[in-house]
Amino acid sequence: MKPGRVIGRVVCSQKYPDFKGERFLLVQPTDWKKNDRGEPIVCTDAVGAGYEEFVFYIESREAGLALGEKEPPSDASICGIIDGVDMEDEVWK
Repeated sequence: MKPGRVIGRVVCSQKYPDFKGERFLLVQPTDWKKNDRGEPIVCTDAVGAGYEEFVFYIESREAGLALGEKEPPSDASICGIIDGVDMEDEVWK
């Protein structure tokens, strides 16, 4: 699982049939302190995340598994919304 921040959405006029009803969000990968890392990626949304929310996502084959029985060919999926991180006597919210 990797942390990131939702920075936008992706709208498609045509998409693979198994993606019917799925939302695509643009996610800026971050570290656990919310510092940007790398280029933004497109993720399918399995949890109903919103703009600027701190989320975690998974990549590779597991990304499709997060979307239920139909398992569309997704490279990355948002699997959770992070409310806070508590590490080594520091708390970020």
